[in-house]
Amino acid sequence: MIPVTKPFLPPKEDYISLIDDIWQRQWLTNNGPLVNELEEKLKNYLGVDNLLFLSNGTIAIQLAIKALELKGEIITTPFSYVATTSSIVWEGCTPVFVDIDSKSFNIDVNKIEEAITEKTSAILATHVYGNPCDIDTISKIAQKHNLKVIYDAAHCFGTLYKGKSVFSFGDISTGSFHATKVFHTIEGGAVFTKSSELLKKMSYFRNFGHETPIKFESIGINAKNSEFHAAMGLVNLNYIDEILLRRREISMYYDFKLSGFAHTKPQINEFAKFNYSYYPILLENERHVVKAIEVLNSNYIYPRRYFYPSLDTLPYVKESNVPVCKSIVNRVLCLPLYHSLKNEDVDLICRLLISSQ
Repeated sequence: MIPVTKPFLPPKEDYISLIDDIWQRQWLTNNGPLVNELEEKLKNYLGVDNLLFLSNGTIAIQLAIKALELKGEIITTPFSYVATTSSIVWEGCTPVFVDIDSKSFNIDVNKIEEAITEKTSAILATHVYGNPCDIDTISKIAQKHNLKVIYDAAHCFGTLYKGKSVFSFGDISTGSFHATKVFHTIEGGAVFTKSSELLKKMSYFRNFGHETPIKFESIGINAKNSEFHAAMGLVNLNYIDEILLRRREISMYYDFKLSGFAHTKPQINEFAKFNYSYYPILLENERHVVKAIEVLNSNYIYPRRYFYPSLDTLPYVKESNVPVCKSIVNRVLCLPLYHSLKNEDVDLICRLLISSQ
């Protein structure tokens, strides 16, 4: 079987050595030494000032919205994972969907201003597939209209924009360290911000609002992560450069094998160093996508319609006029891509894909 992704698993002995240490300390969670070590090493590797290691990437978005005290409407994209929209609704705000750019699949910055109303408090944009948005234009719009900016950067570990980590931008950026991501801690996520005030605020939110064991500074929830998850992150960080390189090699091999096949791919931001977190292709129509899935599945190969459906069609939001997104969700297909995928596997995938059309 060839799934759309497989988590990278380091040598077992690397992980077990850290687990043995946890057993000796008997400190399993609640801001343990491995969590602190991981945060410091991530800051160093990514070149960011501040981050908090969290239980997942969804709670990261929710904490960002709460920390910025957002109300009313948040302009966002309909082409993302469901957590981008559900977090907005969960926090009592209203998502306002802006169509996406047909080349990058990111939010169309030329349509943001027309969606701004007196109720708008922020822009929440996704760097789709780890491909940076038009960050400069979004920043100018936000400054002009006094809006906050959150970036859903779930796919962005290792992506750079103008030489800096994509996590460096926006009022707050959020990341996911889920097992399916380029870098993972089994389950996990993070918030990133340049603001020491926002960092402190979110650190209270992460741990029930505790100032001390008997004093509470603010409202809070349990968004912490454990020593076991931090251990996986610490070990995986040792292999991240190898992982990123191999994903690039596989993607380039896909490009070669599909060079004569009728499809397009998202246009990567010209100022980006891309992390090859996914391998999406855009086919001519939905019929071709369905047929490709049928043929690949019959050979135990499982691509994914990612993202599908358009988020404005969720049952708890208002459907919007986003024709570009509606077209792309019906035609996009992510092919298998993971560290241990072999060139022979790519050969088979491409041969079957080409034969399906």
